[in-house]
Formats: sequence, structure tokens, C-alpha cells
Amino acid sequence: MPLPPPPPVNVPRDPARPRNARSVALALRDLGVLEEEEPGAAGKEAVAAPMAPSALPDSRFVAWFEPEHHVLRAEAGFFMRRFASLRWSILTPGLSAHWDGGAVRFGPGARRADAPAEDAAEGLWRAYFASIFNPARLKPDAMRAEMPKKYWRNLPEAREIPRLMAEAPKRVAEMVTRGATPAAERRQRAVHLPAHLRGVPDVQPVMAADLPTENGDFAEAQAALRRDLLARNDLPPWVAHATQPVMGEGPRHPLLMFVGEQPGDEEDIAGRPFVGPAGRLWNKALEEAGVPRGEAYVTNAVKHFKFKPTGKRRLHQSPDAGDITFYRPFLQREIGIVQPRLIVTLGATALRAVTGRAMPVTKMRGSLLRDPEGRPFYPTVHPSYLLRIPDPAGKAREYDRFVEDLGQAAATARGMAAG
Repeated sequence: MPLPPPPPVNVPRDPARPRNARSVALALRDLGVLEEEEPGAAGKEAVAAPMAPSALPDSRFVAWFEPEHHVLRAEAGFFMRRFASLRWSILTPGLSAHWDGGAVRFGPGARRADAPAEDAAEGLWRAYFASIFNPARLKPDAMRAEMPKKYWRNLPEAREIPRLMAEAPKRVAEMVTRGATPAAERRQRAVHLPAHLRGVPDVQPVMAADLPTENGDFAEAQAALRRDLLARNDLPPWVAHATQPVMGEGPRHPLLMFVGEQPGDEEDIAGRPFVGPAGRLWNKALEEAGVPRGEAYVTNAVKHFKFKPTGKRRLHQSPDAGDITFYRPFLQREIGIVQPRLIVTLGATALRAVTGRAMPVTKMRGSLLRDPEGRPFYPTVHPSYLLRIPDPAGKAREYDRFVEDLGQAAATARGMAAG
């Protein structure tokens, strides 16, 4: 049942005062910022009451809207939470709401003329709206369904809609004439690479000259690798958000050297590889495959955790081609230090880091191959892939296949050693 209209509020109007100034003055008065006018003081400007500087807003945003129902009081909480750091007033014909940073206060209704005139931000918004308008996807019915036309008079961008709709057929014809834009060769750009490498089409197969292979003490060689990584002044920008580099772990001359993608959230905090959910699953599969943990060395192609902050969580982001390019010399040097019998690549990132080019894991999986340096490697999936399978039966099948891959890799490595 529709709500009855609110009782009319008679607000005396000073003809000598501009309407927008009056509405803002009333809003601030309702908030306690302005004193009430004294009796008989018509036509005089209100005087600001003494307040702490922090209580006064630097600026106030005033919006005008004409809702079909009396919703302002019910929905004011949303605007309070969404725009808590701003000082604002919402004016409607039946009611006004004002936020002072501490509480929402309600006052009498207003008129469209009481709201301040258009400002520069509205012109900027209209320009943005026009720039993202896609004439090839024009759907007037959907536009009117999402925002009924009766509300358009309150939208700054609505005045652009008739022009954009009229120009749409011509713009679509021009788009067809120009033809499709060629797709980029790579999904992501290596934006952090030095300028002289940005034109390189793929991962560099040759190890950088300033990262020679270490042949001395194993522990010292690993420590030197970490020091050299930390000393680089051209690390990808996102590295600044990681806790620490996560280097490899395990014996020298292992039966198998496992190369994963990058550290995860738990690895970044602990400073050790494969201690998160995927790592625990890998350890379990390794045990079921009959491979002693002491015969395995584990590391990652990328040595820092790349993520996107989302509140309290850190959302994993896959390394791009540029990330793999940057860290590949460190991986190559690490392989030279460890000297495994067989490398096992876990997932697409590791496969690309070892081979120097993108290769399909599903087609290469379970094959004995050689990298550009002639070292044997065995590709399989990353254990995180198993964690993402929603179907329990499918997850169990893929896990068994993963265990089989690890067992086959170990048998292959032992056969190579025997030969």
C-alpha cells in the first residue's frame, strides 16, 4: 500500500537570497552548523556557530532526486555507509537527509531549484559516459528497464542519450568499415621489463650473464642466489607487497626437482615453499607415490607472492610472461646448483619457465622431454588444479592420476640413474 504524502512544510523564503544558497544554509542549520535566525532578522545572513575545525566539512555534496515512494529515510543508511568520508545532503520533494560525518539528520522537503547549479564534475561525468557508450550494443528497452525514463531528468548523463542514440547507426557502420582490431599476441604485457626487452616476443632462453652457475658449497650457493635476488633494483613493482622471497628447499643432487608456479599466501608468510593447501596435497601425493621427501627438491618459477589485496584476504594472481622472464635466470641458476636427475614441472608457469616458451600442459603431461640446455624434465599438472575441481569423483580421479605421474617420474629418474 503506497505511503501517504508527508504533510506540507511551509518554509519562509527570502527573495533576496539565491535559492541554492538558501537550501545549503537550511541543510547546515539542520546539522547545527548554523544558528537559527533571530526573530525579526529576515533578510540577514545566518551566522556560523563556533565549532572545532575538524567538525566542519571542507565541502558538501548536494543531490536532488524525485523518488516515486518515500524511500529516503529507509535508504539513507546505504549512503551513510557508502559515502561515510564525505559531507552530503540529499534533497527530495518530501524529505531531506544530511550527513555530517557522525549521524544522518532529516529535514523538510525541498525543490529542484533549491539544489546548487551544475558543477564541473557533471560535465566530466557526461564526457566519461559518452566515452564508454558502445553504439554496437545499444539496447534502448534494456536502458529503460534499468532506469525508467521518468527518472532521466535527474541524471546529468541523460541529456547525452538522445544524441548518442541518434549517432549509433553511423558509428556502427564506421566500426564495420574499419574492421576488427587484431588481437594482441599475449594476454598480459611485461610492463616491468627493461625497455630493451619489451619487444622480445617470449621468454628469454639464455641465462643472464650476471648470474653464473654456482659450483661451490651448496648452502652458500643457495644463500648467494637469495642475496642476488634481493639486491636487484629492477624487481617487478608488485614485489613491494610481498613479505619475502621464497627460495627452494631440499637436498643437492635429488632424485626429483619439482618446479611450481609461485609462493602462495602461507608460503609468503612462512618463507618456505609448498606449505599451503596445494603443498600439503603435493606432500600427500608424493608419499603415496613412494617418493621419500628427502629425495625431492621443491622450488617455484617465480620467487615472490603476486596477489591482489581484497579486504583481509590476498587474492592470488597468476604470473604473466614478463614475471616468468624476469625470474627465469634465477631458476636456471638454481637448477645448476641443485643438479637433479629429473625436473618435474608442475603447471603451465613452471613448464614455460623451464622450456622458455608457452606449451600446453595437457598435451605434454607424462612425457619425458628435454629443456633447451638438454636437461630432462617431466611435465604434469599443479596440485592447485586438483583443489579447484568441484566434482568429488572427478577430483578423486585426477588425484590418482597425479599420484601416478609422480610415481612414473620417480621410476624414470631411477632408470636414468641406473643407466
